[in-house]
Amino acid sequence: MKTSRVSLAAAFAAGAVLALSGTAFAHVSVQPGDAPKGGYATINFKVPNERDNASTTQLEVNFPVDQPLTSVMPQDIPGWTSTVEKTKLDKPLSVHGKQVNEVVTKVTWTGGKIEPGKFQQFPVSVGKLPENADKMVFKAIQTYDNNEVVRWIEESKEGAPEPQTPAPLLKLTAAKGGDGHDDAKPAADAKNAGKDADKDAKHDEAAATSGSDTTARALGIAGIVLGLGGVAFGIASRRRSA
Repeated sequence: MKTSRVSLAAAFAAGAVLALSGTAFAHVSVQPGDAPKGGYATINFKVPNERDNASTTQLEVNFPVDQPLTSVMPQDIPGWTSTVEKTKLDKPLSVHGKQVNEVVTKVTWTGGKIEPGKFQQFPVSVGKLPENADKMVFKAIQTYDNNEVVRWIEESKEGAPEPQTPAPLLKLTAAKGGDGHDDAKPAADAKNAGKDADKDAKHDEAAATSGSDTTARALGIAGIVLGLGGVAFGIASRRRSA
């Protein structure tokens, strides 16, 4: 009887640790998570390696065809090669007085490696962003060197739990003034992408530290719960013996 109660308490504590520490796991995401409508921005696709025994060797990001972007420029990343795929438009777009007949629909990065326990940022200068939408969804496919493929393509729905493999999401916010549509903007974004990636990396390091602290606190709480359970059980046993 005593053994079964102690085992039950231990199982409960272990479950609490897993439930609390599970929130530390990350998915492929867009950083920053928002950008002004109708302008240009540098976004980073953050790719964490969520496997302990395999490395990520390829990332494929699909751009929404119903929200065509006339400018998509990936930044060079040491060790990685980017391949940009375009498609012709049924109806040309007019951008700054010029006719645009094709847009980028996919960017694929290969040649590099994201080892277990690490992540990689993939900066891209994009524009101009839609003016009549509140978000953009980029479906991504992550490939590991053991041939495992994870498809981050599920769209999150308001009021519903987050899907298991959510697609990277960019929220579009109201412009803060200025047209932000000059031709020099994409080039400037590409030039500054490295600085943005460094800032995001520092942020991610802080987040990782915070995640470790959260897990440590979870372990501590679980230990306290288990200890209190043991004390209560001991007191009850003494009372029954008396």
